[in-house]
Amino acid sequence: QVRLVESGGGLVQAGGSLRLSCAPSGRTFSSYAMGWFRQHPGKERESVAAISWSGGNTYYADSVKGRFTISRDNAKNTVYLQMSSLKPEDTAVYYCAAKQTAVPGRVFQYEYDYWGQGTQVTVSS
Repeated sequence: QVRLVESGGGLVQAGGSLRLSCAPSGRTFSSYAMGWFRQHPGKERESVAAISWSGGNTYYADSVKGRFTISRDNAKNTVYLQMSSLKPEDTAVYYCAAKQTAVPGRVFQYEYDYWGQGTQVTVSS
């Protein structure tokens, strides 16, 4: 079992930046593809960004392209979501997810095995 712990959420003004971090508890995640999702109140969870376990391939939802950057540091066992030029519509609970894979370059938009508890991001106008 992999337990994921997110951090870095908070309140920021529109146009500002935040960096989310996610780390698995008690396990290295070098063979896990990782993803970030978000859920707006009353809506389904949506994929925001994803990264292969090698770090060489990424995916971004159209709504965040050019503003968000996903990255990972396997030596530090941490995946990041750098969010810039934030908009009020980015307000949501953000979740980290992990999927074990034998393919270093594969990116998953869905089909994740493990999820974090979520961290609230609020962007004020």
